[in-house]
Amino acid sequence: MIRRPLSALALGVMLACSAGAQATSQAVAHADAPAQKRNPREAYTKYEYRIPMRDGVKLFTTVYVPKDSSKPYPFLMQRTPYSAGVYAQGEQRYGVDWFPEALSPSRELEDSGYIFVTQDVRGRYMSEGSWQEMTPHAKAKRLKGEGQESEDMHDTVEWLLKHVPNNNGRVGIWGISYPGFYTAASIIDSHPAIKAASPQAPIADLYMGDDSYHGGAFMLSANFDFYSSFLPQQNPTTGNKERSRFAYGEADAYDFFLKRLTMENILASMSAEQRELLEPTIVHDTYDEFWRSRAITPHMKNVKAAVLTVGGWFDAEDPAGPFAIYKAVGKYNPGTPNALVMGPWVHGGWARSDGARLGHVNFDAKTSEYFRREIQFPFFEQHLKGVKPARALPAVTAFETGTNVWRSYAAWPPAPARARTLYFGPNGTLGWQQPAASSAGYDEYVADPKKPVPFIGYPATGVPREYMVSDQRFAATRPDVLVYQSEVLEEDVTVVGSVVPKLFVSTTGTDADWVVKLIDVYPSEYPTPAVERKGNDVAPPSLNLGGYQQLVRGNPLRGKFRNSFEKPEPFTPGKQEALSFDIGEVNHTFRRGHRIMVQVQSSWFPLVDLNPQTFTHIPKAKPEDFKKATQRVYRAPGAASGLQLMVMPAQ
Repeated sequence: MIRRPLSALALGVMLACSAGAQATSQAVAHADAPAQKRNPREAYTKYEYRIPMRDGVKLFTTVYVPKDSSKPYPFLMQRTPYSAGVYAQGEQRYGVDWFPEALSPSRELEDSGYIFVTQDVRGRYMSEGSWQEMTPHAKAKRLKGEGQESEDMHDTVEWLLKHVPNNNGRVGIWGISYPGFYTAASIIDSHPAIKAASPQAPIADLYMGDDSYHGGAFMLSANFDFYSSFLPQQNPTTGNKERSRFAYGEADAYDFFLKRLTMENILASMSAEQRELLEPTIVHDTYDEFWRSRAITPHMKNVKAAVLTVGGWFDAEDPAGPFAIYKAVGKYNPGTPNALVMGPWVHGGWARSDGARLGHVNFDAKTSEYFRREIQFPFFEQHLKGVKPARALPAVTAFETGTNVWRSYAAWPPAPARARTLYFGPNGTLGWQQPAASSAGYDEYVADPKKPVPFIGYPATGVPREYMVSDQRFAATRPDVLVYQSEVLEEDVTVVGSVVPKLFVSTTGTDADWVVKLIDVYPSEYPTPAVERKGNDVAPPSLNLGGYQQLVRGNPLRGKFRNSFEKPEPFTPGKQEALSFDIGEVNHTFRRGHRIMVQVQSSWFPLVDLNPQTFTHIPKAKPEDFKKATQRVYRAPGAASGLQLMVMPAQ
């Protein structure tokens, strides 16, 4: 979502990429910066300012200025809710003597020389004012202390240009996760000095596919984990001395949440402070004004800066935001340089890792290093220093998983791609041909919300970063998961763009979730790395990658939102209904010798909250509302369920 790091995810997803990004976890946070070869103190001097906004509120801002004053430098700025201070010796530190390990998103930028700026946004840490979740850009009446991000950025830029000497008059802004949202929001009606902006893993709309809701279903584990440590603040403050982590008292969040079952019981396990920011996101379970007012894409107008939007194919927090921001900038600002980069990364993975692998899945190259060196660095150098790049930046640069190669496109999705549907067949088959008249039928399973399908096959709290490529063999053996699998592929099949389930379903309940997963099944003979033996005792078993069922993309639809996210509708028990919903974007090649698999189920716990399978306001559902239901998926002429993919022509 915005920003949300997640428990297991939290350790690596918490951002500390900038001058002071605090390791907090919400679908959100920054990413740990790569190790620097030199101490920033050697080349930079730190200053701290309280910059006045037009309404008198002062925003705390740290500025790192190159010691070499022989030439002017551009500003490169980040605005963050995670602290412009430095986390050191067990607490958040402010003061000119405290330096982070890294000042910038990459060593190349730091070595090249910029004036690096990090600012606490309104209402967070040492800044004054009132903080708002995903600050509404257009608000009829602001309360005292509330602001607008583009105005705050404009006033900050004006002040920096006048008060920080030896600048070249150009400003860039960047940020990952929540700071990615602030980057996008800050360039609306942008100050003319802002020449470059890079929203990275930006939240565009918390309800529509980013942190809070996917397909109308609440992303339980990630949000619970994030908000239990992302707390309201009385400002100014340096924050808690210790980073709080929620004590689950269980090794597995599956057990923790299932024992509590209802949302009211789950919230009761938190303190009032931990619930304060989380509860509104749960109570507002339809796409109402609470969410609409916070969507940033309708306002991405009058953007003057060149924009480089960045996202990861395996970002569990903000998979939709990068596409939404890229498309909105292009729609409303046709003359503005606008580029998109999508790599094989988790949330912020391009900033804190090599990008060579994710769990058991290899990408055969250090993709993050390539991005930082060959794309991000030249982008800022060109627009902030006038350095001509070695090659022009394509409109879209996307890493194609499966073949593990970078692709350049003039548009997204690529123009040559054509929609094709993989149809569900009898006996778990999957193919491009519609079912014959003689094959009318359906598949069914009993979904029990008190025995939900887990989203990973091992115990964890939070959301492990590996889950988006996790082996699905554990789910394929459950009786409440339908499995459809193609024959062995004789040629590569490359899919790009949106993955859209087209289902014909019925339920014996009055509501149901429909979780659809696209899976790459490896050949039975597949290279498996040897496990290093230590001593002569019996070693634990290694994972055989032969037959590995790699998740490529998966997401739910909460059935009551099948026609509208604003006005939920119950199912009529036993009545067949047509569903069509987008589960996300991909750029993946299923290699020859592999198989394509689709799994359909009605829970994905506790990644997604439980649907009681009775039509009710789920935040207030009672234990007796949670009931078993029989779900049917039809595969007959005129009601042929399948998965629509955008397929590239064979090469």
